[in-house]
Amino acid sequence: MAAGGGTVTAPMTDENLFATLRAAFPADLDAIAIETCDTPQPLRYRWRDLERGTAMLANVLDSLDLPPGSRIAAHVDKSVEALMLYLAVLRAGHVYLPLNTAYQAAEIEYFLGNAEPAVLVCSPRNFGWASKLAFRLGVRNVFTLGDERDGTLLDRAAQMSDRHEPAARSGDDLAAILYTSGTTGRSKGAMLTHRNLRSNAQVLHEAWGWREHAGRDVLVHALPIFHVHGLFVASHCALLSGSRMLWFARFDPAAVTARLPEATVFMGVPTLYVRLLAEPSFGREACRRMRLFVSGSAPLLLQTFEEFRQRTGHTILERYGMSETVMLTSNPYRPDSARRGGTVGPALPGVGVRICDDRGLPVATGEVGNVEVKGLNVFRGYWRMPEKTADDFTTDLWFKTGDVGRLDADGYLTIVGRSKDLIISGGYNVYPAEVEGYVDALPGVAESAVVGVPHPDFGEAVVAVVVPRPGAAVDPAALVATLKARIANFKVPKQVFVVPELPRNAMGKVQKNELRARHRSLFGG
Repeated sequence: MAAGGGTVTAPMTDENLFATLRAAFPADLDAIAIETCDTPQPLRYRWRDLERGTAMLANVLDSLDLPPGSRIAAHVDKSVEALMLYLAVLRAGHVYLPLNTAYQAAEIEYFLGNAEPAVLVCSPRNFGWASKLAFRLGVRNVFTLGDERDGTLLDRAAQMSDRHEPAARSGDDLAAILYTSGTTGRSKGAMLTHRNLRSNAQVLHEAWGWREHAGRDVLVHALPIFHVHGLFVASHCALLSGSRMLWFARFDPAAVTARLPEATVFMGVPTLYVRLLAEPSFGREACRRMRLFVSGSAPLLLQTFEEFRQRTGHTILERYGMSETVMLTSNPYRPDSARRGGTVGPALPGVGVRICDDRGLPVATGEVGNVEVKGLNVFRGYWRMPEKTADDFTTDLWFKTGDVGRLDADGYLTIVGRSKDLIISGGYNVYPAEVEGYVDALPGVAESAVVGVPHPDFGEAVVAVVVPRPGAAVDPAALVATLKARIANFKVPKQVFVVPELPRNAMGKVQKNELRARHRSLFGG
């Protein structure tokens, strides 16, 4: 079964995405574009600052004489300058490689070795180990960028001209590479082009009412900017509509609630909505000017959906996307009564969605099957993984998402599971095989199985079931402490169980469904 089209009917031009965003800046460049909300003193960046700052940073990159389309890796804390760095990379015609700030040295080593970036920008506190690692792997330029407007990158930029002509780029040129962990434990770099990102930004600009509120919307930006939701969806929508952003480096429910009366749009993962509902000051009064709440990156519990509507009078708009495709489906903007809890809505304009069985044949309406998608927003493939790219596309070039779902008679998509065994915890992707690889390498561990179980705050929590080697003792607390020094915290198991053996079927395959069922109520799920 299929829903939506496979093409975008609006005329598209091949050009640098930055040029598209800059063309949408308001005529009054002295208007406030971004205001920081959790710095010691509020910082107000005007549209003119974004224009000049991105030009100076782009000139830094130009001064390095890099080949066109070089990868620029960023492992930095959230700041307005970090957003400017992303825009400057586009402006200079290079490829942005955002890295989760929680990643540790072993993870960064893989990304740098695989992507071979020409430049690494890291936080000042990580410069010691990050620079040594980068230089050993052949990265020729390392700069620092701090969240207090400090670092060698800004020092260099201060010496540059504030004028810069955006590099000419076609829609097929790469704009970004986003690494998404693989079920085999090997991370995959999803290659997103200028056309992928621009087409999706323009579709959301129309679909979510940004066009009609251009210049009048105020977005609370409280998401990280190293993944699709915060970097592309939230930032692009605001920039493309000339809307002001209230900028939070970290999500704090009380602080966000205090600024909501100034805002009109909020985007968050389900965890943020759960925490807002736990904040006593949050309610109808704080939301009096809001026109839209958007949720994504993980399933939103129906209980949260209903409680939020009762508490605020607003109906959360759920949508569905992924690193390889940006946004694919969305509940309707109007009327809000058409938004259905538990679903992620119909296909967005220009996006095709179909449900197929394991043989690749369409299933009947309402039946569960594999979710496949097509459109200008679908990525170009995985970086240096042609075989994996070929495996994940059908012969008629639909992308196999790895998600399992169903389409109803109205074209609304419901995601019911993930064939790739993905865990989404707090909006972040966790792939069991990757975590298992780290666990199995620890002393005394014979094997392990990692699963996700329901969690009231994070949506899903990572749980590890470990089998010790004969005669060895495994201390769960020590195991967790070791993992925290090696992998991002959101991947670290929240609970570790030591067992004599893992449940297996007749073929010897570990029965993870049994483990999930066994621990389903661990956190009250």
